[in-house]
Amino acid sequence: MITLNVNGKSHTVDADPDTPLLWVLRDYLHLTGTKYGCGIGECGACTVLKDGEAIKSCDITVENAAGADIVTIEGLAAGGKLHPVQQAFVSDNTSQCGFCIPGHIMKAAALLAVNPDPTDSDIDLAVKDNICRCGAYTRIRASIHRAARSTS
Repeated sequence: MITLNVNGKSHTVDADPDTPLLWVLRDYLHLTGTKYGCGIGECGACTVLKDGEAIKSCDITVENAAGADIVTIEGLAAGGKLHPVQQAFVSDNTSQCGFCIPGHIMKAAALLAVNPDPTDSDIDLAVKDNICRCGAYTRIRASIHRAARSTS
């Protein structure tokens, strides 16, 4: 049995300690906003926050996530209000197919938590290893700038 703190709630799961966090989130906790893209830490679709840092949940075992504060796309909103990054992506109609968007939003939230006024280069560096097959990178960057303006 492994206890995880996910989105501010404690969850005890009976999972193999070597199971990737991604699969525990999706299959045990039914938090399917975190997407399975590649399973090898290359695409970023499975990005979540671990103690405030953006990580790829396919790259970390559930055992290594125990004791940390994990936030998924479902837990980013607070008090019934979207996180500024979520709101910016909605307002800008940023997504095309939308599959990569949860990972990009989580990366952007982590970036803005440490850099509330990022440059284009800061944003590009922060999301460089999150892949968007639709090529919406310009729109993603614009939405991150909008979110930064809304929080300043």
